[in-house]
Parts: sequence; structure tokens; C-alpha cells
Amino acid sequence: MTFAHTTAARVRRINPSPSTAAAQRVRELKSQGLVIHDLTVGEPDFDTPAHVKAAAVRAIEAGETKYTPVNGTPRLRAAIIEKLRSRHGLHYTDAQITVGGGAKQVIFLALMATLDEGDEVVVPAPYWVSYPDMVLANDGTPVIVPCSEADGFKLTPGALRGALTDRTRWVVLNTPGNPTGAAYTPDELRALAEVLLDHPRVRVLTDEIYDEIWYGDGRSRSLAVVEPRLADRVFLTNGVSKTYAMTGWRIGYGAGPADLVSAVNTLQSQMSSCPSSVSQAAAAAALTGPQDFVEETVRTYRARRDTTAKLVNDIPHLSCTPPAGGFYLLVDCADAIGLHTPDGERIADDEQFARYLLDSRQVAVIHGSAYGAPGYFRISFATSADVLTEACAGIAAACAALTPATPA
Repeated sequence: MTFAHTTAARVRRINPSPSTAAAQRVRELKSQGLVIHDLTVGEPDFDTPAHVKAAAVRAIEAGETKYTPVNGTPRLRAAIIEKLRSRHGLHYTDAQITVGGGAKQVIFLALMATLDEGDEVVVPAPYWVSYPDMVLANDGTPVIVPCSEADGFKLTPGALRGALTDRTRWVVLNTPGNPTGAAYTPDELRALAEVLLDHPRVRVLTDEIYDEIWYGDGRSRSLAVVEPRLADRVFLTNGVSKTYAMTGWRIGYGAGPADLVSAVNTLQSQMSSCPSSVSQAAAAAALTGPQDFVEETVRTYRARRDTTAKLVNDIPHLSCTPPAGGFYLLVDCADAIGLHTPDGERIADDEQFARYLLDSRQVAVIHGSAYGAPGYFRISFATSADVLTEACAGIAAACAALTPATPA
């Protein structure tokens, strides 16, 4: 007797990560011997700081290679509490901290812990590619709210009010955001908070993974700081991946209401038992050790941002708004859509434009529709100045070759 093997509905209703797929395509082309100018990768191109790696080695040598508490080692939890206090003035207890295998896992578990079928999650667009699929995987319904470039790619109070219903359980705020680098000002956060205060059943998931890769004055601001009355409804997520060039170490954390944190920990106890003990030792060293690395890399990112934004804005058919944080440019390519390539092919949408850049000039970018931003594409400037300059030259040449009609 044979049995039909099918995947669960939660798998069928989501898609693989477009950024992961793009990175895999680049790896495949490179393995064929092609030189690809890769602007897809959403991770720092710097090495993890030496003192952080040394802490991991010490942990291994000391035998810190066993299970840890499900919510992280006491040392790491204490480091997170102190980080949030010193950076934001936020005060959390030990019971309000959870640690997971990257901020991505923490966010997923928070949604898993709180969503039932039919529950809604407000997701401003452009959005990080995983938010809508995470909601779908956990039986929720993503409510996508388009946020225009004219509004700074940010959610307005009116748009938020219009998206909230009696089924809304979460609003996602990614600030600074991926793919736009947009960040909310304190006044903008206060205006959103005024709307949220009228909806006491709605929680806010603040994804602050890029908060220290910041180009504005002072520090990036958190909703929990700006409006303390929402503190018991904000679940703040962050991690060490972007700030300390530790993407492969897979350590993220969440801070919020103790009941939600307890639910996340219960799920993690059945999912992965605990994060890597060695990675936790490294993360604690990153949070408590010297911060020179952060300052130096942000200076480098700022220089790359300024150079790349100028190069892009000098290319016909393209434009971009320099980001307030993060290491991405979201580039408007709407003027190129409808034009024709030298081979006579019409550029039908942003995905086809991204393919054209890869096929004609070996420049890899990610199409904006993957982020809920049709007519755009994303550039990561977390790569060398030489790669960025060469890639922008390739993009400029590709755009210069476009014509309004099929060549005769």
C-alpha cells in the first residue's frame, strides 16, 4: 500500500525567503566562474570583533558547551537588560527577557504564541520579506498597509487607524527598517501611539535589529521609550547579528511582558531547548565589551551610503532616498519599467528589471515586489566601496542601453 505524502497547509501558504533565494542564485553563478557584483546580501561584510571571538574560544575551553536555560544564560540576560537600560533607559526584569536563535526565531515564536486563525497583523510596506509569511505560517492574516516614499516609507496615524479592526493582534514596526532604512522620529512614534492607546488589545512588535547602524543625530528611538503607557504591549526584538557582524552566531533576543516571554520560552523549550551556549558567551562579550567596532563600521557604512546614493541618483530612470539607518537603499526604478532592452525585451516589472541587471551586467539586486514595494529594487551597501562603484557603473550602463521602443 502506498500513502500520499503532503506538506501541511502552513507550509503551502508561505514562500521561501526571496533574499535567501537571491543569495543562492548568486552562489550558483559564482560557482560557474562568473564574476558577480553582489548587492543582495543583508549582512555586514566585516569580521566579528576579535574580543568576541576570543570569548567564544574561552567558553569552549572552559567546557561551556552544555545546555543552557531555555531563555539564555544568566550572564547574557543580564547583559541584555543592561544594554536596554544604558541605551534606551528601559528597565526590564529577568522574567521579561527571552533569548533565541536569532531575532528571526524570536519574532516567529512571539507570533506563534499569540495568533489564532483569523487574527490580523498590521504590516507596513515596504516590509522585511519574512513578516507576512511568518504571520501566515502561524494561522494569522497579514494586513499590508502601503507606505509611500512621499511619507518616508513610514506608517502614518491615519493609515494605522484605517487598518485596525477588532481582529488586530499585532502591529509590526521595523525601525530603522529593511529594505528602506526609514526610521520613525519621536514625534511620529507619539502620533502612532495615540492611535494605539485607543486599541488596548493590540500589541506592537518593534524590530530594532538595525538600531545601532544609525546615521541620524543622537540615537534611534524606541516606541517603548517614547510612550511608556504602551510598555506592557510592546515586544522589543533585537540581536547581535547586524551591529556586531555576528549573523552566523544566531543570537537574538526579545524584551516585553512577562506572560508573553513565558509563552515564547515554553515554545522554545519544545523547539530547540536553548540557543547555542558558545554563541551566547560571544553575544554577552559583544554587548558588554568595547564598542569601538560599532562606531568604526557605522562610519564606513555612512560613507558607502553617501557615495552609493549619489551614484544611483545620477543614473537615468533611477532615484533613491538615502536611509536614516541600516545598510540598504530602496531604489525607484518605475521609470525604467516599460522600456526595452537591447535584445528587444520589454521590462514588464521590477523583478524583470532585476533579472536584466544580473543577465546583462552581472549585478545582483533584489526586486522590490519581494518587499511589498513594486517598482523598486533593493541594494545592500554592506560590501566594499570597489564593488559598489563597479556595480553602480554596471547599473548605469544597463539603464543607458534601455530604449522607449523595440529597436528596429
